[in-house]
Amino acid sequence: MRPENLKTKIFLDSGDPQDTKEILDLLGFLDGQTTNPSLIAKNPELKEKLAGGEQLSSEDINDFYKNVVGEISEMVPQGSVSIEVYADANTSVEDMLTQAREMNTWINNAHIKLPITSAGLEAAETLVAEGMKVNMTLCFSQEQSAAVYAATQGAKKGDVFLSPFIGRLDDRGENGMSFIENVHNMFVKSDGHVELLAASVRTYEHFKQCLALGVDLATVPGSVLKEWAQNNFELPGSDYVYDIADMKNLPFEELNLDKDWNEYNIQHDLTDSGLEKFANDWNGLITK
Repeated sequence: MRPENLKTKIFLDSGDPQDTKEILDLLGFLDGQTTNPSLIAKNPELKEKLAGGEQLSSEDINDFYKNVVGEISEMVPQGSVSIEVYADANTSVEDMLTQAREMNTWINNAHIKLPITSAGLEAAETLVAEGMKVNMTLCFSQEQSAAVYAATQGAKKGDVFLSPFIGRLDDRGENGMSFIENVHNMFVKSDGHVELLAASVRTYEHFKQCLALGVDLATVPGSVLKEWAQNNFELPGSDYVYDIADMKNLPFEELNLDKDWNEYNIQHDLTDSGLEKFANDWNGLITK
């Protein structure tokens, strides 16, 4: 069961309901789950369909996605399940809104994932005003984080997640955990309507540092959660030190959170490449 002093909510990062069941059995709890096109593409049942020569349309893939999140939702009814819209560099605001409104009907506990692009932020502004819950993803800069905060003003706590990515910054020699810490510190004195969901957790050390920082939420692959269980659900003490090896810490930026979201620089090359990867993984599933 949940460790008594655990402050961070724990989400599973997976597109497979069998993973959900396994981790629930292992941990005794889960606060939610995040999905995305790349994770759905890895779903064993879907891979089996494709390997067997089954021809699938975009509607078929969408129906499969709907069934997957329905299964997951039943297992974590009190938690949150993130469902990601299809978006590439050219996806319009209206297209994102249409997808988001449809996906929100799939389950009762959805957070709709949108990319931090101009279209994604404009869509988020509209959806939050309609009372919908969102998870703003592919976040790699403090300015993007501030823009999400500004675009979703007026939302209730719990309605807006922000997903800064750790691993993809590490990949290029930047300490992704320093970015998480910077965003966490930027929001400490805010109204709290945006909750920080640490994403792209790759290692057990990433996970332990998230717990040490006391981030609001962390979405974690099953392999790392299994390692946590093997270590008796340890919580890092005050003496825990995260080893950044030869990576470079990202400097903290003093930003004014009261500006209009359009005034922030939201461009980031990792957001662009991440968007392209998700779109390619999704399109790669379509065979008719």
